[in-house]
Amino acid sequence: MPRSLERLSGEVWLYPGDPDPALVQGCVGVIATPEGSVVVDAGQSPAMARDVQAAIAEAGLPKATHLVYTHHHWDHTWGACAWDGVEVIGHETGAEILAEQAKLPWSPDYLEAEIAANNKLEPSYGGRHFAMKDCWDGFTIVPPHRTFTDRLELPGGIEVRHVGGNHAPDSSVVVVPEASVMLLGDAFYPPPFHLRKMDDTTDLAMIRAFLAEDFEWYVDAHNPPRRRRSVKLAAGLMTAAGRFRRRPRP
Repeated sequence: MPRSLERLSGEVWLYPGDPDPALVQGCVGVIATPEGSVVVDAGQSPAMARDVQAAIAEAGLPKATHLVYTHHHWDHTWGACAWDGVEVIGHETGAEILAEQAKLPWSPDYLEAEIAANNKLEPSYGGRHFAMKDCWDGFTIVPPHRTFTDRLELPGGIEVRHVGGNHAPDSSVVVVPEASVMLLGDAFYPPPFHLRKMDDTTDLAMIRAFLAEDFEWYVDAHNPPRRRRSVKLAAGLMTAAGRFRRRPRP
C-alpha cells in the first residue's frame, strides 16, 4: 500500500519500508534541495519507485534530479528504471556488478530456475518475484550514470562516501550535515543470506566509526531511524553479548 513521506530532520524525508522482512522492502531517503530532490536508493521495484514519486509530489517537494545507490543489491536498485530523467549515482564497483546483472534474463521463470538450482537464493529471488508482480514489462537494471571512487559532493552540501564492508563491496553512506543525518543503507549488515558464513556478524567497528562523527540521526534501510544515543546503546549491548559468548566455559 502506498505510504506518505515522513520528515526526519531539516530537509531529509523518508519513505518508510515494510516491517515484514520477507518483503525485503527498505526505506527510501529523499533530501530536498533548491536544485531538486536527491533520492537515496531506488526502491525495490518500479511500482515502489512510482509510489515514492507520488509521495514526493504529495509532500510538495522538488522533483527528483539525482538518485544515489547505497549499494547494488536488488532491493535498492530495481526501481531505477522508473526514475525517468534522473541522474543515477553509485560507486564504481557496484557499477561493474550492475552492468553484468543487466545482461541476465530476469523474469519469473529465470528466478524460479535459479531457486531450484540453489535453494539459498529463495529469500532474495523469492522477494524479487513478489516485489515485481506485474512490473516486468519494460524492466531493466540501471547501472549508475555517474560513478565515484571515494566520495562525492552533491547539491545542498550532501556527501556520498564509500565505506565498503562485508555486506557489499560498494556500500556507501549519504551524509546530510545540515540536518545531522547519516543514511547508511545496509553498510554494517552481514552478507546476504546465500553468501553468509557462520562467523559473519554485524560490523560493530563500522558502527563505532559512524557514531564517532556524532550525528543526531542514523538511518539504515530496514529499521526505523534511530537517534545517536539509541544506536550507541544497541552497539554497546551487542559488543557486551559478543564478549560474553567468547568467555571460556568453567
